[in-house]
Amino acid sequence: MCGRYTLATPSPAEVRARFPIGESVAVARRYNIAPGDDVLALTTDRHGVPRGELLRWGLVPSWAAVPDPRLRMINARIETVSERPAFRRPFGRFRCLIIADGFYEWRRRPGAAGQAFHITTREGSLFAFAGLWSVWKGPDGTALRSCAILTRPARGAVASLHDRMPVILAPEVERAWVDPATPRDRLLELLRASEGLAMAAVPVGPAVNDARHDGPDCLTPAPEAARPATLF
Repeated sequence: MCGRYTLATPSPAEVRARFPIGESVAVARRYNIAPGDDVLALTTDRHGVPRGELLRWGLVPSWAAVPDPRLRMINARIETVSERPAFRRPFGRFRCLIIADGFYEWRRRPGAAGQAFHITTREGSLFAFAGLWSVWKGPDGTALRSCAILTRPARGAVASLHDRMPVILAPEVERAWVDPATPRDRLLELLRASEGLAMAAVPVGPAVNDARHDGPDCLTPAPEAARPATLF
């Protein structure tokens, strides 16, 4: 799964240069983005024009009676995304890029707290998770715009930490993913073929274990980080 991630190192100008999100959406450094937070995403309007916006992480289908307070839909599996009722319509029309520069995963340790790893590209560059978004409207007319991150079977070093990992799109297919005209079969092909980017996993200290904490110390290397990062 993907349950925590970062947008910690680039400046707002770098984010805007890499993704066509415009100037109206706020860009803030985030060290520990958690379910229920507002996250920076690139969506498209009904004409396919890209735009930046903030979406709540934890997808609420448009047909839901009420938002689920347990935030069970933070992830969607690529194996079933086109079939599950909650994700079928967003997969067909409402796809997005969720902008990040790393994500966290934990290695379980007997009798001790899990060891967190921060997983980034080798260059520390920006990338995009494949995402879905939706708009839910309440009885009073308020609108909640929300999203989920797609996941795939883990590979490389992540497989030793968890059996799932987020889908990281190669830059050259990002536009096709959000393009409303991309055929369904092509979308599934993009997801199945997504090998992501060359990544590195570095163990970090315990600050990130608290989902409410969002400070730079979340990225403080753990003592064992003196050894080389695990590459995959």
